Amino acid sequence: MTEVAGASASALSRGMIELGGVEIEVYRGGHETAPCLVFLHGGEGFWPDAPFARALARRFRVVAPMHPGFGRSSLPSWMDSVDDFAYVHLSLIEHLGLKDVLLVGVSAGGWIAAQIAIKNTSRIARLVLASPVSIKVGGLNQLDVPDIFAMSRERLETLTYHDPAKWKFDPTGLSDEDLLTVARNWETLALVTWEPYMHDPKLKHRLYRIDRPTLLLRGESDDLVSAAYARQFASLIPDARLATIPAAGHMPHIEQPDAFADRVIRFAAR
Repeated sequence: MTEVAGASASALSRGMIELGGVEIEVYRGGHETAPCLVFLHGGEGFWPDAPFARALARRFRVVAPMHPGFGRSSLPSWMDSVDDFAYVHLSLIEHLGLKDVLLVGVSAGGWIAAQIAIKNTSRIARLVLASPVSIKVGGLNQLDVPDIFAMSRERLETLTYHDPAKWKFDPTGLSDEDLLTVARNWETLALVTWEPYMHDPKLKHRLYRIDRPTLLLRGESDDLVSAAYARQFASLIPDARLATIPAAGHMPHIEQPDAFADRVIRFAAR
């Protein structure tokens, strides 16, 4: 295993860590003596200058890896599932010697976090799943999550955000490198969530194995993950709590960064 140090102008510094032939881009920062928080991003990737990331870094020792195929992380040809990602991040937690981790996953990152927690919680203290996808609750011919790959960006933004006009995607403000990252992230998301669409048929039968305090967060205006879906998800995890963040959609950490960070901080302090 090799590790290459990197630097960033933000509160989090960037590095590359090699694990079993997979190069993982990892952002780290915050207080070295504070509790450790591992953040698993959704399909949008991780942007270290985001307000929620800075808020978390002020209270935690933050480790935020980019999933394989996202950002600058490599994607071996044999890797094609969320389950594969879970094993990579388990290896990362072990490689860094992290203990008593607060594991936080958003959207597809919540899926990965759940896959980690059903496998091994020996290094995990608590679990936060925000707007998680990954289970099947409806009929065979019913989509529990709208098909995000078959709709326009405008429609997707309407379903994703409480205030879509404020968060409208503007490519003119991004560099060529950032645009390439956005496209690569979307391509990888499609690879690992396409078939079966946005779920693992076996996961809901294994969520009972999660033996750590768990908080499910949902944006009140989330039109991708319904309130009924979130309730069903929470019911499958022993003693899980469900909380709602007002004036937020599918990405409450983006729309309401302070409220999101406050919920995470209060849950960690319980």
